Amino acid sequence: MFEWTLQNMQAKDSWLLPDGIEETLPEEAKHLENLRTQLLELFTCWGYELVIPPFIDFLHSLLIGSGHDLDLQTFKFTDQLSGQMLGIRADMTPQVARIDAHHLKHDWPTRLCYVGTILHTRGDPLEKTRSPMQIGAELYGHAGKESDIEVIRLMLETLAITGLLNVHLDLGHVGLYRALAKQAQLSCAQESELFAVLQRKARPELAELMDSYVIADELKILFLKLPELNGGRDILNKAQIIFAHANEEVQQALADLTAIADVLTIRFPSLPISFDLAELRGYHYHTGIIFAAFIPTIGREIARGGRYDNIGSVFGRARPATGFSADLKLLASLSKKTCVKPARQLIFAPCTDDSALTEKIRALRADNQAVVQQLPNQIGSAEDLGCTAVLEFVNQQWVVRPL
Repeated sequence: MFEWTLQNMQAKDSWLLPDGIEETLPEEAKHLENLRTQLLELFTCWGYELVIPPFIDFLHSLLIGSGHDLDLQTFKFTDQLSGQMLGIRADMTPQVARIDAHHLKHDWPTRLCYVGTILHTRGDPLEKTRSPMQIGAELYGHAGKESDIEVIRLMLETLAITGLLNVHLDLGHVGLYRALAKQAQLSCAQESELFAVLQRKARPELAELMDSYVIADELKILFLKLPELNGGRDILNKAQIIFAHANEEVQQALADLTAIADVLTIRFPSLPISFDLAELRGYHYHTGIIFAAFIPTIGREIARGGRYDNIGSVFGRARPATGFSADLKLLASLSKKTCVKPARQLIFAPCTDDSALTEKIRALRADNQAVVQQLPNQIGSAEDLGCTAVLEFVNQQWVVRPL
């Protein structure tokens, strides 16, 4: 009785999938693949070469420089061959950095791109999937703001090809907070505590925290001002006044952010750009400029990136690096009405053992035409199969006739 009940339950629920794991059906898969092809072609035209990192990797390689958040998002298990801990990638960026540092070993700038499924232990509160398809591009070997600008431009071009409208760009610089924390000589515990409060934009907590810290009053004022520094271009002017007497590292971070904003404003005069100097997204990973793209119809970023210098040092070669990534599935779902290729003609061929028909089908497929051939005793007509044309024998030859 127990076995029958178990078998019955298994048969009843065998179609279910784990929470946050989805299947991609034919129409969606076609659209997803079309978009993937277009974007990889775009990356190729910008000089970015495709790499394919492994889906499973040693855990320490996957978590290089990533901090606590990615650790929690990574599925972990023990390798039965080596006894070491493995993980299923939750982010492909560390793996791509390893390819640059350990395998390619170029002295010149290296441009790499990638696309593939990643897996998260938990879904994003605003996007329930736990299996995004990450697509991105990384530029290694150049420390200047020009490479940051190139990557941001490529991200914006990616969104333009996707067909998304009303893109909004948000800019920040984690180097500014790093420099202030260094100048204040905060302990690791204090820096972590202050980071958490700034992430929550909790101003009353921030004020209490500053009261408890034994640091210079002028530095306390600067930390208290950080959450106020978000908004339009005037924020940069306000920041230059507030940080006028800050150390050289703070000044340099602010100057780089301003220079990047100036170039982007000229290149994209209609692009809305906002600034948030208390935004510390990816603080444990990024070292400089950070950026994210938004659109009004969705309450979360649709692409993001930033500078993450020296991540390759663990793999034997420190290199400056900057890049961006996005979820291809999300981009495809948002672009369904704006980025759909014309449907390819699907031709129905009858079931008959005729060499001339076989040769005609082969020629059509070689010409990138889609042909489905009827099977013996099959159920379903050409229309049922979604065909838009049929092969008919006319005047001693097989010809395509539209339905």
